[in-house]
This record gives sequence, C-alpha cells and structure tokens, in this order.
Amino acid sequence: MLTHLSIHNYALINQLSIDFTKGLSIITGETGAGKSILLGALGLVMGNRADLTSLKDTEKKCVIEAQFSIKGYGLQEAFEELDVDYEEQTIIRREILPSGKSRAFVNDTPVTLSVLSALKTKLIDIHSQHQTLQLSDVEFQYAILDALAKNQAKVASYRRGLKKYNSLKRELKEMQEDAQKSTEQYEYNLHLFNELEEVKLQVGEQETLEEKLEKLNNIEEIKQNLSESLQLVISEEIGIQTQLNSLENRLQKISSYSKEYEELHARITSVKIELDDIVSELEEENEKVDFNPYEIEELNDRLQLIYNLQKKHTVSTIEELQHIHAELAEKVAQVEGAGEQIAKKEAEIKEVEGKLDELAGTITAGRQKAIPVLQKDLMYLLSELGMSNAQFLIEVTPNEHFTTNGKDELTFLFSANKGGNFGELKKVASGGELSRIMLSIKNILSKNIQLPTIIFDEIDTGVSGEVSNKIAAIMNDMGSNMQVITITHLPQIASRGQQHYKVYKGEENGVTTSNLKLLTYDERVAEIAEMLSGKDFSESALLHAKELLN
Repeated sequence: MLTHLSIHNYALINQLSIDFTKGLSIITGETGAGKSILLGALGLVMGNRADLTSLKDTEKKCVIEAQFSIKGYGLQEAFEELDVDYEEQTIIRREILPSGKSRAFVNDTPVTLSVLSALKTKLIDIHSQHQTLQLSDVEFQYAILDALAKNQAKVASYRRGLKKYNSLKRELKEMQEDAQKSTEQYEYNLHLFNELEEVKLQVGEQETLEEKLEKLNNIEEIKQNLSESLQLVISEEIGIQTQLNSLENRLQKISSYSKEYEELHARITSVKIELDDIVSELEEENEKVDFNPYEIEELNDRLQLIYNLQKKHTVSTIEELQHIHAELAEKVAQVEGAGEQIAKKEAEIKEVEGKLDELAGTITAGRQKAIPVLQKDLMYLLSELGMSNAQFLIEVTPNEHFTTNGKDELTFLFSANKGGNFGELKKVASGGELSRIMLSIKNILSKNIQLPTIIFDEIDTGVSGEVSNKIAAIMNDMGSNMQVITITHLPQIASRGQQHYKVYKGEENGVTTSNLKLLTYDERVAEIAEMLSGKDFSESALLHAKELLN
C-alpha cells in the first residue's frame, strides 16, 4: 500500500508531500491541472526512463520518494531474489541530477532501474483505458483463473518441479551426447589404455634401464679397467696393497716411541682397511662383468617401447604416461558405466514427471471448478456496468506437454452481444468495454489474492448515469480489500471515496505550479458541486453534492 509520496522539482511541482491511506481514494482536478504529472512521478519512482525535461529547475536535482507498507504482501522472497533489503515500510527514491544522470534507491540501497521495474508489478498497478492489453495476455488469464481456484501455491510448486524436470532433461541430454561421443572413441581409448596397462611402467624405470644399457654397451672397457685396477692394487711385487702392508709394518715398529707415530700407524691401518674393502668390491664387480647380448637386446626393446609410447602421446617422462593411463582408465570406465548412469537419470526424470502430472491434474481440476464461478461473477458485474449481454467462453483443454501453466490450453473468448460470435477480447471488445471488463476482473481478484495498489486513471471516460454509480460501487467494494486510487471526472465516483484529493494549479513567484491537497468535508462538497455544474455552482448543486457524499 502506498502510504506517502513526496515530489521535489518535478515538471510543474516545486514541492509536494502527501499521505495516502487504505480504502478508496479519489483524485480530481481540472484538465491540465497536473493529474498526469502525478502519474508521471509515480512512473519515475517505479523505474520509468527520465531526462532533463523532468526537472522544473534544471539547476537543481529532482527527487521523488514513495513509501509503501508491504506487510502481508509476501514479498520477502522477491526482495531476496533482487538482492534488496526487505523492510515492512519500504521507501523507494529516485533522483535525477542536473547532469541528466539518474539514481535509484530501495531502503537507501542503490539499485538499477531493472530492480525498480521488477518491484513495480508487485507494488503498484496504474490502469487506464489504454492499458487493457493485459486482458489478452494468456499469462494474465491463467492468473485470473488460478486466483479463483486457489491454485497459486500449487502452480508455484508445479513450476519449481518443472524447473527441476527441465534441468534433469538437460543433464540427461548432455550425458547421452557425452556417451555418444565417448562411445565413438571408446575402442581407440580402450586400445591405448590396454597398451599402457600391459607395459606396467614404473617410476624411475627409464633412468635405470638407460644406466644398465650404458654399462653393457661399454662392457669391454669396464672389464679392462677393473682388471687393471685390481692388478695395481694386489700385485705381489708392486701392488698398492703390498706396499701399504709394508708401510704399516714399518710404522708399527716405531708407534710405541711417540704419540705422533702411533697416530700415523692408526691412520695407515684405517687406509689399509678401506683399501681391503675396495679390493673386495673390485673383485666382486670384476666377476659380475659379463657380456650378455640377450640382456642388451631386452633392455633395448624395453627402452624403445617406452620411447615409442612417449612419442605417441607426445610426452617425455614415465610420470606423464602414467597420468595419461589414469585419464584413459576414467574415460573407459565412463563409457562402460554410462548406461547405468543414464538409466538412473531416466528413472529420476520419470519420478519427477509422475509428480508433475499429478500436480498438473490437480491444477486443471481446480480451474475447471473455477470457470463457472468466474463466468458468473464477470457477467453479473458487467451487467451492473451496462453490459447485460456480455458473455464469456472460458475453457481449459488437455495438453500433452508440460508448460509453465501446467498441461492445459486456455481459451478465453468474449462476446458483447446476444447471438454474437465469440472472439479474442482485444479484437471484439471496444476500449470502454475493455475498461469495464478489467475493472470487473480486478474486483474479483481483490477478493481472492493480495493485489498491489491500483490506480485507475479516468477509466470512467465516456460513462455517465447509473453505470457511473455502479463503477463507483465496484471501486468502493475493492477498497475494502486493498488500496484503490481513482483519478476521475465523475461526481458519482468522487463522492464514494474515503479520502478525496484535489490537483490544482497555482502560482509561485510568477511561475505556474501544480499542487495536491487532501480536501476537508466542506471542500469536498464544493469540489463535487463544481464537478456537477461548473465553477459558478448553484445552491442546488451544493445540496446534490451533499446528498452524494451522504
């Protein structure tokens, strides 16, 4: 509900601040007084585009602020989706700077115009004779029917299920496409996998093989040098071992004469022990050296296999080959397990599909029950509004496919005359008829769902007499369930409001301005009398105005 509106430096308005209350509020004023300016200001604060022509004084910024009481509207989730702080008393502010730049705020948080536009449909509905195209919108027609059928929660649940269903179907399609691509490469990947699996590569194996092969390829040189080394060490005449034994004996003879000789003897003994160790290993290595052409061949074959695999997979290490081996194993396993995964996904889709079918059936049943009620209520209200021959043909027929509105096809046709052909509303109904149909529908909706504030902008144009009284009664009836603001030129409607505001022109410092004020009872009487008979109204006009108000 709109509770407060303030406008600063907009069009013909210098400064305006006005409070609104629940129920039916009336706005009247002479043509050109500024009623459209008010709607323009509301449009700006709800996200309409703006330019410098909006500024009354182009050297100052324009500020429009609207406060809404939204407790009970169930808008917490919508605010979360828009990433805006939810407040039961929500303030929306729009600023247009002299530079032409525009800024918007919701509860003092900067937002984009798209956020304001998203909130607009939930907070305010400005309705004029030119804004009845919504009646031909299928989504709006479903919303009307579902409001009467109390289907809103079911439809919301259905749409959540449909979102999941479509997501699962996309996942299944991707799985099937991946499986198809993988299957096409399966044989080749399996061949590569088996090839690497059979080789059973070990980390460090390549380096070990290359070292062994290097040794075997130089076996003669190794054998010769080992043999000569042994000869140098163990020869009885000139061998290092013999000489070292002799040196040890000589130092042993004098080791007792001083600490220094004793240390020298000990060091030579240590060297001799180390040399004996070396001799032992030389003999062992010399005995092991043996030329084996078969071993060289095996080593060459193994290394060549490794080199070939590395070249084939464009890598240079065994670790990289092992990584490729693991990837191939995963690809092969995916193909071999794809059938099972696809079957699981199909079963999940089938389960969700069953629940959707059941829920869609419940929604359809509710709509079928609501259709006679809607047709009856519409025809009654339109009869009251002077369209006694109006008829509606509303049907829901089964649809094989899931849509956002269930598994129904909705037909919403209208005929204004007895025996006339049914057709789409926008094709067979006049502007005045569309306005009265929309008023009737909004009246029905106000009794079944929480509607945003609705502003009727002179939808009573071209209406007079008893019909205007009926329009007034319907608006007043709507005001018992929601906030209704009506801009009107008819005294019959103006007299029915709980609050009456007047838009009027004034002058400040030689400049024309527009203003809005809440009328007192006496001011209302005078305003309605003027609407009845003009500015120079008579005493009888005053009496008639009082009668209307009472």
